[in-house]
Amino acid sequence: MKTTPVTSQDLQRSVIAVPPLARDAEYRLNKAANQALLSHLYEGGVRTVMYGGNANFYHLGVNDYADTVAQLADLAAEDMWVLPSVGPDFGKMRDQTAILRGFDFPTAMLLPMTFPYTTQGLADGIRYFSDAFGDKIVVYIKSDQYLPAETMARLVEEGRIVSFKYAVVRPDPKDDPYLQSILSCVSPELIVSGIGETPAIDHMAHFGLKTFTSGSVCLAPAGSMGLLRAMQANDTAAAQALREHYMAFEALRDGINPIRVLHDGVSLSGIADMGPILPMFSGLTDNEAEHVGPVARQLATWGRSLLAENR
Repeated sequence: MKTTPVTSQDLQRSVIAVPPLARDAEYRLNKAANQALLSHLYEGGVRTVMYGGNANFYHLGVNDYADTVAQLADLAAEDMWVLPSVGPDFGKMRDQTAILRGFDFPTAMLLPMTFPYTTQGLADGIRYFSDAFGDKIVVYIKSDQYLPAETMARLVEEGRIVSFKYAVVRPDPKDDPYLQSILSCVSPELIVSGIGETPAIDHMAHFGLKTFTSGSVCLAPAGSMGLLRAMQANDTAAAQALREHYMAFEALRDGINPIRVLHDGVSLSGIADMGPILPMFSGLTDNEAEHVGPVARQLATWGRSLLAENR
C-alpha cells in the first residue's frame, strides 16, 4: 500500500476507483472477493482506490472499522493508494479517525453530511478531522453550496486539503456555477470529478479538472484508464468513444440506484462475488437483476477484450 504523502501527480496517475465491499452471508468481510476485485482493478491499470459510499461505509459500525481498514491495507499492492472514509457525523468521524492513526494511510475522506449541520460547523469539523488525523484530508462535496468556495479556499490555505471530491449532479455538467465559483479560488488540480464517466469529459475539458472517480471502472478498468489518458492527451474524441461503452450501465445506476446497481453488478459480471449489502440498504430485486446482469456482463467482457488488446 502506498504510504507516502499524496501529491497532485498521485491524483492524476489513475482513475480513482470507488468499489463496493464484499461480504459473506453473515455480513463478514469476504477477503478473497475483495482481493479479486482489487486485483482486477490493478490489472487494468488502476492505482488509486477510494472506499466510501459504494462500499457502504455510511453503515459501517465503529467496532468493525479497524478490521475493515486493516484488511484493505493488507490487500492493496505496494504501489496502490487506498483511501478509506470516515463520518459523516462528528461522532463516527472522531472515533474512526482515532483508529486510522494506528495505520499508515496517507489520507482519508470525510463523507458528506446531509442533516443536521451548518457550513461553519462543517468547516470546523473538517479542521478537527485534519488535526486529529495529523495530515491533509479529502472532503466529499455532494450538494450545491455544501461549503462556500471561500471557505474551501481557506481550508486549502491552512494546509488541510489533499483534494475535494466534487459530485454535484447537473443536467448539463458544463453549466455549473458552484463549480465555477470554487475554481475561481481553488486550483483545478485539487478538484476531482466525482460522478463517474458521464460528466468526466466535460469536467476535464471545460473546467480543467485532472482526474475522476468511477464505480463502473470496477467492471472495465482498462477502458476508464484509457479515457483518463485520452483526456490528458487532449483527445476528446477518443475519450468519448470509450465513454460510450459505460453509458448503458451508468443509465441503470442512475435509474435504479448507483450503489445497489454497482454492488450487485460486479457480482453479476462474474468478476467477484460481493455478497449482500449491509442493512439498511438492500440488493437488487430479481426484476432489476434481470436488467442489470446482461449490461454488466457486456461491459466486463469488453473491458477484458480491451485489456487483452493492450498487452
